[in-house]
Amino acid sequence: MEQENGRITWADIIHRVRLLPQDKKYYGVPRGGQYIAALLNPVDTPEEADYIIDDLVDSGATKDKWLTMYPDKPFIGLFQKEEFNCWIEFPWEQKGEIEIEENVLRILEYFDNPNREGLKETPKRYIKFLKEFLNPPEFNFTTFDAEGTDEMIVQKDIPFHSLCEHHLAPFFGVAHLAYIPNGKIVGLSKLARTVELYSRNFQNQERITTQIAERLMKELDAKGVAVVLKAQHMCMSMRGVKKPNVPTITSKMMGLFKDDLNCRNEFMNLIQ
Repeated sequence: MEQENGRITWADIIHRVRLLPQDKKYYGVPRGGQYIAALLNPVDTPEEADYIIDDLVDSGATKDKWLTMYPDKPFIGLFQKEEFNCWIEFPWEQKGEIEIEENVLRILEYFDNPNREGLKETPKRYIKFLKEFLNPPEFNFTTFDAEGTDEMIVQKDIPFHSLCEHHLAPFFGVAHLAYIPNGKIVGLSKLARTVELYSRNFQNQERITTQIAERLMKELDAKGVAVVLKAQHMCMSMRGVKKPNVPTITSKMMGLFKDDLNCRNEFMNLIQ
């Protein structure tokens, strides 16, 4: 079934099309919706249509846009993203990375000449960059018995890079971590790898901070965990307010670091 592998066949499409009113007029959202409308009763403009139709409702942004422009036209999505747990592929789409590169090419065409020397290979390079960056290496969260070790363990100035989920602009900085063992300690490299695991994604700084702290607390069953991130955001430096060199600092304190002021102050002094 298409829900298992994300590959939608013409038979799947025709089956669903036959469930729709056949005597109505349909305007297909470019471009996937146009293929669907062509199987029904297509019209050239939204004004002529009884329904506006698209091949897939993904985030819902396209649906909201068309409903805003044509509130009196019901919007139909032949398939819903919630039906799938993987990448969705329609029959008219090219396979694999070629189509994704073409999407990047279209963005470049909007702003520049993609055929000039410096941009010719940019779509391929950009997809390669995203594939590498968004797939941090897997690792085993190796721990060791450490009965009697109950003092704070701190690792500071761990570099990290991420991509702002609102603007896809980079943000980067350093992370400071600490935990108080509760019978076991973790291999030192695993602290930095945990930062990398959660930062190498489309993210926001607040979420990264919380995810790191919660992961450490879960894996170590620690008496306390503290995480502080300090970062520069290019979406603030390069656009909008255009204020460079303004750091954003986020923190997450759990266990003793949240409940014991002396413990928290010791950590903050150590990372200065």
